[in-house]
Amino acid sequence: MELTKIAFGGGCHWCTEAVFQILIGVVKVQQGWVRSVKENDTFSEAVIVHFNAKKTDLKVLIEIHLLTHKSTSNHSMRNKYRSAIYYFSEQQKKKSQKIKADLQLKFKDTIITQIVAFKNFKPSSEKFQNYYQSNPKKPFCQNYINPKLNFLLQKFSKNVNQRKVNHLISNL
Repeated sequence: MELTKIAFGGGCHWCTEAVFQILIGVVKVQQGWVRSVKENDTFSEAVIVHFNAKKTDLKVLIEIHLLTHKSTSNHSMRNKYRSAIYYFSEQQKKKSQKIKADLQLKFKDTIITQIVAFKNFKPSSEKFQNYYQSNPKKPFCQNYINPKLNFLLQKFSKNVNQRKVNHLISNL
C-alpha cells in the first residue's frame, strides 16, 4: 500500500492529531512541530498525516482541517498555531490551492490558511503523542477535542473509521 502524506497546522496539535486519527484511510498521524520557509521558517504546532489516497481524498482531509480549527481567524497565537497546509510536492501544492479555492465558497469569511512548503518536522515528546487516546477523560480532551470529534461524527460520518471510534469509546 502506497501512502501519501500532507501536514496540517492550525490549532493545538493534540486536537489536530485526534481529528485525523479516526478517519478512514489515515494510517498514521505524527504530532509535533513543522516549519516551512521564508516568513514561515519558525516551528509551529502541526501534524503529518499519512494516508491511503485510494481510501480517502485530499479534498476531504483539507475540508476537515479547515472546519476543525479557526481557519478564518487571524488571532494573536498564529505563530504557535499557524493555520497551514504543508505540501510535499508541487503537484500537491497546486491541488491544495484549487481545493482551498473551491471550499472558500462554503465559508462566510475568508480562509486565512496558508499553503506552504514543508521543510522540517520535530516530533512531540513521547508523553504527548496519541494524547487523546491516552487521556480521553482529561478536561482538555473533554472541552476541546470531544466537540471536534462529535462534529466529525455528525458531518463526516462516512469518512470516520467506526472501528477506531468504538475503540476510543470502549476506553472511556
